[in-house]
Amino acid sequence: MRLVFWGTSSFAVPALRALLGEGFDVVGVVTQPDRAVGRSRSTLVPSPVKSVALEDALPLFQPETPKDEAFLAQLHALAPELSVVVSYGHILGESLIALPMHGTINVHASLLPALRGAAPIQGAVRAGLAETGVTVMRMVKALDAGPIMLQARTPVARDETAGELEARLSELGALALIEALTLMSLGKLSETPQDDSKATFAPKILREMARVNWNESADAIGRHVRAYDPKPGAFTTHRGGDIKLFGAVVADAPAESRHAPGTVVSIDKRGMVITCGTGAVMIRCAQPAGGTRVEPEEWMRGRGIEVGERFGA
Repeated sequence: MRLVFWGTSSFAVPALRALLGEGFDVVGVVTQPDRAVGRSRSTLVPSPVKSVALEDALPLFQPETPKDEAFLAQLHALAPELSVVVSYGHILGESLIALPMHGTINVHASLLPALRGAAPIQGAVRAGLAETGVTVMRMVKALDAGPIMLQARTPVARDETAGELEARLSELGALALIEALTLMSLGKLSETPQDDSKATFAPKILREMARVNWNESADAIGRHVRAYDPKPGAFTTHRGGDIKLFGAVVADAPAESRHAPGTVVSIDKRGMVITCGTGAVMIRCAQPAGGTRVEPEEWMRGRGIEVGERFGA
C-alpha cells in the first residue's frame, strides 16, 4: 500500500520509523517548514520528522500550508492509497482527507472521545488521569471525531511529566499504528463511531494557561507543573520577572499554615518547598527568565532565591 506520512513533532518519529522498519511503502513525507529558533531567530531548524525522511532518502514536502496549490499537485501525482497523520500541526481539509483511495487515518494521543484537541498529553497529566492511551482513528472533517479503529491503553504514573508520558505514548502509538494497518490489510479492522456525548477537550496551550495559581491545592499545582514540563514550562512571577518551574511533587510534610500561598519555606539538595492553598509542593528545578535550568540549592547560593520569598505576589 502506497502511504503518505504527515508529521512534524518528535511524537511522530517512532511511527514513521515503525512504518519503514515494517517495510511499508512510504512514497512521501509531509512536514512543516524549518522554523527559526534562538534569540536572534536566525537559525533554521528542521522538524524531527524531516531529519528521519532525509536519513532514509524519502520524498519530502514542506508546504507552508497544506492548501498550497503546487504541493497539492505533487501530492496528487504520488497517487497515495492511504495517508497517515501523526502530530502534523495543521488541520487537513475534506478534499485532502479523502484524496487517497483508503482515506486518511490519524494516531491521537488519548483514548477518544476523551481529550480531543491539540494538547491531550498535557490534558491527561493536568487532570490527574490514572490511565490514558492512544487512538488510531479515521479522520473526518470534525476535530478528532472520526470512527475509532484501534486503541491502546497505559497507566499514568503518579509523578509523571507530560514529556515522560509523551515519550511512552509515541512508542505505544507506533505499535498501535502497525497493528491497525496489519489488520486493515487483512480486512479485519472494524470502525466504531465515537460517542460525542462523552467527548472532552484539550485545546491548544496558550501562554497564560501555564501560569501557576498558588491558591490551588498542592496536588493540583503539582499536576499543573508536570503537565507543562518540559514545554512550555509552568511559570510564576519572582522579583518582577517570570520564572519557570519543573519537577513538581507534593511535599512530604505540608508547610505551616501561617505562610501565605506561594511562599518558599525550605531549600535543600532535594529542591525547594513552596506553600499552596492547601499543602505544599517541592520544586526540583527552576529556570529564571533568560537563564537556564538550575537546581534550587544552587540558585540560592547565587542569591537568586531566598527562604521566605513569595512567588506570584
